[in-house]
Amino acid sequence: MPASDDAFLNITRSAKGQRWESRLKDQRLAQAIAEKHDLPEILGRVMAARGVAVEDVEAYLNPTIRGLMPKPSDLMDMEKGALRLAEAIIAKEKIGIISDYDVDGVTSAALLLRFLRAVGHDAITYLPDRLTEGYGPSEKAVASLKEQGTEMLLTLDCGVLSHDPLAHAADLGLTTIIIDHHQAGVELPHAWAVINPNRQDDMSGQGHLCACGIVFLVIATTNKILREKRFYAEGQEPNLLQWLDLVALATIADVVPLKGLNRAYVTQGLKVMARRDNLGIAALCDVGGVKRRPDAYALGFILGPRINAAGRVGHADEALALLTTTDKGDAAALAHHLNEMNRHRQAVELRVVDEAVAQAELALGAERQASALVVAAENWHPGVVGLAASRLKDRYGVPSLVLALNKITMLATGSGRSIAGVDLGKAVRAALEAGHITKGGGHAMAAGMTLEIEKLAALRQFMEQYLSSAVEANRTRSLLVDGALSASGATLDLIELLEQAGPYGAANPSPLFVFPAHKITYADRAGTDHVRCTLVAGDGTRLKAIAFRALGTELGELLLSERQHPIHVAGRLVADEWGAKRVPALQIEDAALMV
Repeated sequence: MPASDDAFLNITRSAKGQRWESRLKDQRLAQAIAEKHDLPEILGRVMAARGVAVEDVEAYLNPTIRGLMPKPSDLMDMEKGALRLAEAIIAKEKIGIISDYDVDGVTSAALLLRFLRAVGHDAITYLPDRLTEGYGPSEKAVASLKEQGTEMLLTLDCGVLSHDPLAHAADLGLTTIIIDHHQAGVELPHAWAVINPNRQDDMSGQGHLCACGIVFLVIATTNKILREKRFYAEGQEPNLLQWLDLVALATIADVVPLKGLNRAYVTQGLKVMARRDNLGIAALCDVGGVKRRPDAYALGFILGPRINAAGRVGHADEALALLTTTDKGDAAALAHHLNEMNRHRQAVELRVVDEAVAQAELALGAERQASALVVAAENWHPGVVGLAASRLKDRYGVPSLVLALNKITMLATGSGRSIAGVDLGKAVRAALEAGHITKGGGHAMAAGMTLEIEKLAALRQFMEQYLSSAVEANRTRSLLVDGALSASGATLDLIELLEQAGPYGAANPSPLFVFPAHKITYADRAGTDHVRCTLVAGDGTRLKAIAFRALGTELGELLLSERQHPIHVAGRLVADEWGAKRVPALQIEDAALMV
């Protein structure tokens, strides 16, 4: 491997084909942050590397809802929609809700339901079946709510592209409020209000919010209007902050950027969740083995997948029931069932991933070059194709679409996941406009679509051509490193110090450190596709580590086979339970032979 002055430890091609680079570009900024705010130097480095200005450090370390919440007038239709909702509450109009079946949609519905019930109202909910109905409002869903007496319809985490179903809602006499965050077209559906910071005429700058985060803004505005209209008797106004655990869960699980208001949502929401006031979330923590104060990792990798499992291999109604129940026994039973569904989902996903990888290998051929991967099969469960797409994207470093074929309807339905710098949502909308798909939408990193099976080859060719320039511009992948450590420096004190600059997630990545010249003294398969190992520094200090989903990859092979020579290992430090005590551990992201 050729050396490079600006490659970290001269690593220009790692086991995952990545070039290692230092995340920090301005050492002076790091020093200024540390000195002015009397912080440890490593915290200054972490914040400076994430673009935090010296004057923003206090707000960054202590983000508040009040300080970061936009004015209602900043978002298009916010005041209009909230006023109409307040009027419906006062007049006791019958409200219907259609939401998505993923974490963001289910928590959005749970948040709105909890607010409505707290103000003496309620709503009829309709969560579509992923397999039989697909994403978003349908004429069937609208008609069902109308038959049950619905007068006002709210669509949550969906609706911004649902022109025909919402035109049908208008024909039935329903007043519709859309609360969504997906990319919108120029023409909006028929609705009283379309509250979506990603509609093209919205200049609020809040497009990073998930749907549940926007629902929180809607109920906050509605609550203010109800207060001004003297709706509440003394002492009866609800404390909206008690539901921030739902917003934090959605923000992490939907992988939206942790910047601005999102950081406050998660920071404050984790504090609420630690109180275990939501019986369903508390029960889910118990079955998921979350023994200590919940953190962003627990939300994204333990709670989120279990809630999503309901919509993937069961029905999302169970997840909504879990998040809104006030009965401890029901919460425990529902949590256990979601846990079992998640185990089933994992088994189904593993089979689909194996077959999708086999198809991808054939498609890539010897050249190993592609601008996009589009794979499909008849026997793939539609509930896990998005997860399989994420696996392909991670493995091959290109946007990936995984589709389930239905030979009865002759339709293919699936999901795609993209890489940084490549807008998949825009590509899917272009495919829709070009007639290659019949339904589709999403955002930059993820999208869903439905198409006729006979158009599969045309879609594959379209995606290859449409994405080629963007993928080529991002072909050289870099792993951004925050510094180097030895196993002896990986302590619980360091982990707790780094947590001060959290929560970490999308757009605020958790610190990644390289452990140079460490030997692997033990490595073995763990679970279905992970590799667990032990790193040993030159002074003999040992560090437990795991590389998730590395089995069968070049990274996994290196970890399993290299015993003779020290290697460089890059990963993220976590506090983990090993045996009876809490110890530092490493989640391996990459590794490289010494240059």
